[in-house]
Amino acid sequence: MGALDIVLLPCLADNYCVILHDPESGETAAIDAPSAEQIKAALAERGWRLNHLFITHHHTDHTGGIAELKAFYGATVTGPEAEAERIPDLTRVVTAKSELAFAGHPIQVLETPGHTLGHVTYYFPNDGLVFTGDTLFSLGSGRIFEGNPEMMWESVSKIAALPGDTNIYCGHEYTLTNARFALTIEPENEVLKKRVAEVEALRAAGKPTIPTTVDLEKATNPFLRPRSRSIQARIGMLGAPEPEVFGRLRQLKNKA
Repeated sequence: MGALDIVLLPCLADNYCVILHDPESGETAAIDAPSAEQIKAALAERGWRLNHLFITHHHTDHTGGIAELKAFYGATVTGPEAEAERIPDLTRVVTAKSELAFAGHPIQVLETPGHTLGHVTYYFPNDGLVFTGDTLFSLGSGRIFEGNPEMMWESVSKIAALPGDTNIYCGHEYTLTNARFALTIEPENEVLKKRVAEVEALRAAGKPTIPTTVDLEKATNPFLRPRSRSIQARIGMLGAPEPEVFGRLRQLKNKA
């Protein structure tokens, strides 16, 4: 089985849609559907036809293009069973127990609630790819709109437990803002300082900052580092449980 072609497509103000194409079968999939117009244009440019949509959660900046794309291409629309009532155009619902594949490439569904209660993450183990939606960002994590810090910490921990070289594709280009916050939390982290400089250069050149990797996030993303005693000390929570430190970090980021 050959490698998938991957197109990282900026949509709307700061969203990303990821388009996957299997050269052997000709099948094409998209992760989330922020904008039907932009996705259709990217597909037409390459001569690809959309067969599958994989939706991470119900927010409209991830679902706004579903109806038009489904009607135009007849694509199968897969999304979380727990949010089926809030994503009316789904044709297939999934949970962590679902057996799922794209063009012969196995997909594991990770249930990652917190940002929304039914949020899912799609992990392609044979390809070393994970699509985290709004659960885990490059150098950040999603806002907790429907869950709680304990739930969100468990969700990001599932992603952090994947192989270190797994490429992470998230749903937004938030890295520069996240990087500046991360530096206030762990200014002595040399790996983080180097990464922030790289992020600043990429954004100055108009280039994306993703994909990132599990190992890089574990070394630099404060939301995956609540066990760090330096982080705990800086926010006045030395020795506190990881979910509580994570929750406090999320509160501080909300105010940043």
